[in-house]
Amino acid sequence: MPAGAREPHFVRSFERGLAVIRAFDADHPELTLSEVARVTDLTRAAARRFLLTLFDLGYVQTDGRMFRLTPRVLELGYSYLSSFTLPEIAEPHLEQLVTQIRESSSLCVLDGDDIVYAARVPTHRIMTATITVGSRFPAHVTSVGRVLLAQLPDEEIDTRLSRADLIPLTARTIVSAELLRTELRRVRRQGYAIVDQELEEGLRSVAVPVRDRDGEVVAAVNVPVHASRNSVESVRRDLLPHLLATVARIEADLRITGRARGASRGTGTHR
Repeated sequence: MPAGAREPHFVRSFERGLAVIRAFDADHPELTLSEVARVTDLTRAAARRFLLTLFDLGYVQTDGRMFRLTPRVLELGYSYLSSFTLPEIAEPHLEQLVTQIRESSSLCVLDGDDIVYAARVPTHRIMTATITVGSRFPAHVTSVGRVLLAQLPDEEIDTRLSRADLIPLTARTIVSAELLRTELRRVRRQGYAIVDQELEEGLRSVAVPVRDRDGEVVAAVNVPVHASRNSVESVRRDLLPHLLATVARIEADLRITGRARGASRGTGTHR
């Protein structure tokens, strides 16, 4: 096929209509007819027909001279975004976070008394155990688990702690139900959790809850680090702000999709 040629099925008018929509951006929220024609390489007559069609459909508004998109154009992306599962929504943001901080990051959900890894962007191994999507750990000894447990009603927290196997995985593991209750109350107040070498010696981790459009906690995102290279204070000062910003972007996408579907990618939500 010659360079620049299109398949027989190609609808060039549809391509041109999309080009008119893409002519508007953050730097050019309003354009005149002539500007749209120039940006899209259309004649003024063709640009006018496309703009007036978009106006009739409610995707463009005009004062007679300037044209601008309406919020209705968000519908064009809604079906695409709403088909995404929570891990698919989160992964690009986790990738951006990992690039910024050069540490691994994961999205986890609560499944019974465990946390389950639903999405993960690694940099290098810092735990003895190999972590993949679907890996599980006891919720009460992980930062993501404590963030998720802290959002539960006090009565449910008591029930879960009463049946939890509070064994010392390291010398730092909290094995007192009362101390765990106190820690979960603190996590609830401050909005994040830092766990210092309770799951594994040499491992520190910080986590933040992820809320859906209704404000319900549906997951948590963490960043684990080497204790030898990162103090608790440096985790709080240097990593937590990036983590909070990442979660804010994930939550913004969740508000658009309206739901957090298929969070665990096939892992069960009950035990």
